Amino acid sequence: MKDKIRIGCGAGFSGDRLDPALILAEKGNLDYLVLECLAERTIALAQKRKLQDPAQGYDPLLERRIESLLPLLAKNKVCLITNMGAANPVAGAKKVVDIARKTGIKTRVAAVFGDDVFGQTNPGAFALETGKALSASGELISANAYLGMDGILKALENEANIIITGRVADPSLFLAPMVYELGWQTDNYDLMGKGTVIGHLLECAGHITGGYFADPVKKPVEGLETLGHPFADIFADGSAIIGKVEGTGGVIDLRTAKEQLLYEVVNPYAYLTPDVVADFSTVILKETGKDRVLVTGGTGKTKPPTYKVSIGYRAFYLGEGEISYAGPAALERAKLAGEILEKRLKNKMEELKTDYIGLSSVHRTLFGAPPLPGEIRLRVAGKAVSPQLAALVGEEVEALYTNGPAGGGGVRKYVNEVIGIVSTLMDRNKISPEISFFES
Repeated sequence: MKDKIRIGCGAGFSGDRLDPALILAEKGNLDYLVLECLAERTIALAQKRKLQDPAQGYDPLLERRIESLLPLLAKNKVCLITNMGAANPVAGAKKVVDIARKTGIKTRVAAVFGDDVFGQTNPGAFALETGKALSASGELISANAYLGMDGILKALENEANIIITGRVADPSLFLAPMVYELGWQTDNYDLMGKGTVIGHLLECAGHITGGYFADPVKKPVEGLETLGHPFADIFADGSAIIGKVEGTGGVIDLRTAKEQLLYEVVNPYAYLTPDVVADFSTVILKETGKDRVLVTGGTGKTKPPTYKVSIGYRAFYLGEGEISYAGPAALERAKLAGEILEKRLKNKMEELKTDYIGLSSVHRTLFGAPPLPGEIRLRVAGKAVSPQLAALVGEEVEALYTNGPAGGGGVRKYVNEVIGIVSTLMDRNKISPEISFFES
């Protein structure tokens, strides 16, 4: 067993930049690199792609990330753990092996799956968000349980170099290598809690290095164009030092660490994960140098009896249209256009929303009486039961070109199917991770 390991987080969501992970793999002196690329809506959309093509369903950027990272991972002996498998971890793992073979790199890839519980889902079960039966949401298309670290741990025990998972709780991606390398017992809930704290601090990548924290007026952060992502040196006692590669942009200090510690935490005394109910209330953060924060404390108690399950369903079709008005009376002309559209569309849409971008599209208020803008972008969006009805929104916006008011330009129109998300709970004894191994 080791006394210390270093884990880096190279991505905090599916569309994250590629560069920070490459820098960590090349210069971070890592033992493990984690790419956390999955969210509720992300996996529902991945399931939608898999329905259209059974060979798809893994992260759209998986190939680009692996092609760039694989030589560095092999050269520096860094193990990669990622949930880029999304709705199809096995296909994702096979794609990684194909890339490795083309480049002549020998690697052992594990696919961790079993989170897809669509066949076990009871449509009569209650959705946590609404209190209504899942079936009341609409046509269900996916159901994925938030698995814990168990499958990843087994993959590590079988000497996998790259581990591709489906829906695994974010901190679990980091906790598994801590348990494996530091010799922690999985029923030592004090250490499980400490490790979950560390995983939670790392999981959003650029959040803790100043990306989401930055505000040019109150919280300026330098070098955002070269923002570095974090790593943590984790010790056998469950303490850790968070840092980033020297020369990268951003900042790690008490402020960024505190913001990330509280991110998405409803109850700091009971942060539920599949591995432990973590208690964040005793965490202590201390700056130990430039871009270095020491993390100690945190505890935990036994794991919950249920898994959270994210349910995707076909919610509605969204039709959108945008048009700009500029110059004298721009706002008045935009409002007239909005009134025209509302009168023509209000009885055809389930719901209609009109935004005046540049004036009140976010807060829906003017906060007093600001100066009138010289240009306004009108956006109208409508919910519809079919793509044909949704398309009417954009068609009506485009018709404003010659049907008034004067001076509209730059029309854009869109139709998208919106996948809704609700959650439910399922007995964890009915769900087990599965693993397949592939070698190049």
